[in-house]
Amino acid sequence: MAANTFDELRKKLEENITSFPYIYMFKFIIKSDNKTMALVEVIFDEDADIIQKQSTKGNYISITVKQVVLSVDEIISIYEKAAAIEGVMSL
Repeated sequence: MAANTFDELRKKLEENITSFPYIYMFKFIIKSDNKTMALVEVIFDEDADIIQKQSTKGNYISITVKQVVLSVDEIISIYEKAAAIEGVMSL
């Protein structure tokens, strides 16, 4: 995601999330790679609910994470960290 995408995301989040703490759902797609998966997992709290689903051919993994967040800034920070990992596509 580009910086201006984060600005647009921030605006949408501020319009739609009216109170915190909030359970936010993050979604990513990565190539089937244990290293990339591990790098994504460490972005989140230990108590985050992380669900992995492998694609039919096994080439990709869909990652859905539900985590309690305390602010829009926390959500943006997680997306920025994920964007820094090679091969991670944020949805």
